[in-house]
Amino acid sequence: MAELASDAAVLVLPVRLTHDEAPACVRMLQQGLGAQKGSVAIVDASALAQFDSSAIAVLLECRREAGVQGRGFAVKGLPQRLRELAALYGVAGLLPAAP
Repeated sequence: MAELASDAAVLVLPVRLTHDEAPACVRMLQQGLGAQKGSVAIVDASALAQFDSSAIAVLLECRREAGVQGRGFAVKGLPQRLRELAALYGVAGLLPAAP
């Protein structure tokens, strides 16, 4: 689901994001980014309740795609466990918190 908030494309992650859901989620985020024209892509991860390290890969792919489109990127509502996984993998700095 994507919605426009001021000058940001807000993309909402599902409740469950594991290896099985990752490919479909990446496609959904790519479609949402393509449909929005904001200068910043914000991914709302606050709904995530069930996830594995694939969620990090999905967020990094979304960040990459936003960069290709010349947009900024930030994550809103990143669950603590996912933040800890990102730090463990050394990529926490690539997933900045949205204001």
